[in-house]
Amino acid sequence: MRFGRRGAQTIPPHRGPVAWPTVNLDVRTISAVEHLAFLDRQPDASFLQTPGWGEVKSEWRHESIGWFRGGTLIGAGLVLYRQLPRLKKYLAYLPEGPVLDWADSDLPAFLVAMAEHLKHHGAFGIRMGPPVVVRRWRAETVKTAIADDRHRRLGAVAPDTCDGLGEQLSSQLRAAGWRARGSDDGFAAGQPRFVFQLPLRRTPDDVLAGMNQQWRRNIKKASKAGVIVTQGSVEQLADFHALYAETARRDHFTPRPLSYFTQMFAAMRAENPDRVRLYLAHHDDALVAATTWVRVGGHTWYSYGASSTDKRDVRGSNAIQWQMISDAIEVGATVYDLRGITDTLDPGDPHIGLIQFKVGTGGEAVEYVGEWDLPLNRLIYKAFDLYMSRR
Repeated sequence: MRFGRRGAQTIPPHRGPVAWPTVNLDVRTISAVEHLAFLDRQPDASFLQTPGWGEVKSEWRHESIGWFRGGTLIGAGLVLYRQLPRLKKYLAYLPEGPVLDWADSDLPAFLVAMAEHLKHHGAFGIRMGPPVVVRRWRAETVKTAIADDRHRRLGAVAPDTCDGLGEQLSSQLRAAGWRARGSDDGFAAGQPRFVFQLPLRRTPDDVLAGMNQQWRRNIKKASKAGVIVTQGSVEQLADFHALYAETARRDHFTPRPLSYFTQMFAAMRAENPDRVRLYLAHHDDALVAATTWVRVGGHTWYSYGASSTDKRDVRGSNAIQWQMISDAIEVGATVYDLRGITDTLDPGDPHIGLIQFKVGTGGEAVEYVGEWDLPLNRLIYKAFDLYMSRR
């Protein structure tokens, strides 16, 4: 079984809303304008749930859906549809979404209405990643756990805080027939369950003081060495991509093509000119680091990064991260998100260096409820699940 590729296209409007009279609720297709206006009213939402992201994922068909109660839009989601070959059946995927009030007492009806709507559009199964936190660990807790031979997984370490809503939601989803994807998927397909975030409700000096000594030293070293960080133009994406491809060869991962980043900047800036930025760090006119920065409301992300094999001693990566963090504070963001980590704490694991790099910022490791699947056609879903497990 192989997925076929299709150009990005929007789903035609549903012929009629799926009604739920008991709570006066319906789910229906909404326009990108309605979707974006709803997100603009929210304090926080993932960039993977913006209409522009649907344009970026050109191999998926996309649709914006809205939840209405009493005629008022109370939730929205970006749905990506991936078609199975030779069948008009789709996996409906809502990455890091949808954007709902997950504590609402009508949540079970919300999810049933969504399932009916997506099934009407040919979905054989649904995958979603509710942006609901389960546990948090402070940087010092993670650092101590890494040094403690008793711990090999972050999930086994007592958290600093727990969120009851996360546990409640997990129970609700299981009871409704949803299936949790593996809690240790790491950087496999899908979005990470564990991420590292830096809270920003502080001054730049306070954030800098919260970093470990190595981070502060490296930022200072980069400044003294003359590293200059600037925002790049779309025309400079080719420079970013050349460094990104070098990083991929060195770190043994498959890079995305330049066209992907060109489309990403075009689509996301079309809905908001400051949705995504390119940052470039130079030393003596040599590009030593390059990154992309994304923002939705009060949430900012470090999205993609690249660094030169040469001149690593000038600490361009620390300099460029500090500039992005500083700019996030300047625009009023409350969170700087360094994205995924695995939950390994094993010193011998190749991912441990990335965790240690992020822990040095003084932020916190965050566990979300993860991604969940709901089979709508059990036979097709079982075949799909078997195929994915053998890839």
